[in-house]
Amino acid sequence: MKVKKIETLVVKNEPIHRFENDPPKYVGGRYLLFVLVETSDGIIGLGERPTGGVIPNSEDLKSHVEIIHEISRKYLIGQNPFNIESFWLKAFAERHDLRHPSLYSTPAISALEIACWDIIGKSTNQPIYNLLGGQYHETLKSYAYMPSPSVGFSENPELAGEIALQLVESGNSACKIDPFPPGFPSPRNVSLSEINAARRIFESIRNAVGDKLEVGIGTHGQMTTYSAIRVAKALEEYSPLWFEEPVHPENVSEMARIASHTSIPIATGERLATKFEFSEVLKQQAAQIIQLDVGQCGGILESKKIAGIAETHYALIAPHMYCGPIAASAAIQLDTCTPNFLIQEANQSPLHERIFTEPLGFKAGHIVPSSKPGLGIELNMEELETRVINHQISN
Repeated sequence: MKVKKIETLVVKNEPIHRFENDPPKYVGGRYLLFVLVETSDGIIGLGERPTGGVIPNSEDLKSHVEIIHEISRKYLIGQNPFNIESFWLKAFAERHDLRHPSLYSTPAISALEIACWDIIGKSTNQPIYNLLGGQYHETLKSYAYMPSPSVGFSENPELAGEIALQLVESGNSACKIDPFPPGFPSPRNVSLSEINAARRIFESIRNAVGDKLEVGIGTHGQMTTYSAIRVAKALEEYSPLWFEEPVHPENVSEMARIASHTSIPIATGERLATKFEFSEVLKQQAAQIIQLDVGQCGGILESKKIAGIAETHYALIAPHMYCGPIAASAAIQLDTCTPNFLIQEANQSPLHERIFTEPLGFKAGHIVPSSKPGLGIELNMEELETRVINHQISN
């Protein structure tokens, strides 16, 4: 079996509206970038490169597509898709010289690696998790979202309690909220009034649902170190599930300094790539909850290695899922076979369900992994073809 053709599809996404007065959001970005890897045996493996905030015809989107084809032509076409380690190391080592993982090349490698695993699973008639240790979790706990600060939590913190109650009543046991809007410059000072407003939000949630809902603080590196320490001290009494990326991840020692000042678990990982960067986070005790992104950090096998390193530090994984449905399905495969899995971000939209012939197993508060071969998914080409704005082929 050899890889004979690579296709990329740029797919127009559609916004969703989760809560009243909360602006519509594009889950995974305005455009999704899918990869189809076809073998000489006619098996097609699916992959995805997360696109974030890129727009059509932008140089960023063009470069995302181009690098997938460049890597494919140089390292994958004509090769055996079973040879994951060989493909990954050649693509990574030559492009990065083993020193500079990035969110430019590594997600392209991830997309192709995920597609190869889909081929391997389909060829052996096994879900990917069976090939990486077997099923450890029959169901996967997932977390929901609270609305953005624009809905008026600061002025009306009772609203947060009302929404928390809705989440619990619909079957959720965990959620995430970012009560501190990003600002410029970043990192920035967080004022005492903002900190007290966040306290009132958390107090409202606890008064409404008690301990029935775990709540993660979902910041995005917007704080100075001292601000993050003040925030953590103010919110500790409400037992947040985690404090996510309180400072930007490139300065691991500053994140470690925050971790040493609080009992709230620090979470990070969505902007990190490969086991090398995650190893440093764990070595410096900067985080105990690892939010790797399977579609960005190097793919399924690299994510499994990262999870293994985390396990040696008694740390858990809570994979990031700001992506489309193919990368989401890859995260589910990883979660299912990973003992130190904690919880899965549950970012999906109605379009994500329609893109497949059968939707992923998302339920309120949990996910049921598919037992079908490979990623357990097949594209609904009739739905997909109406949304493709760019289609390129390498062979």
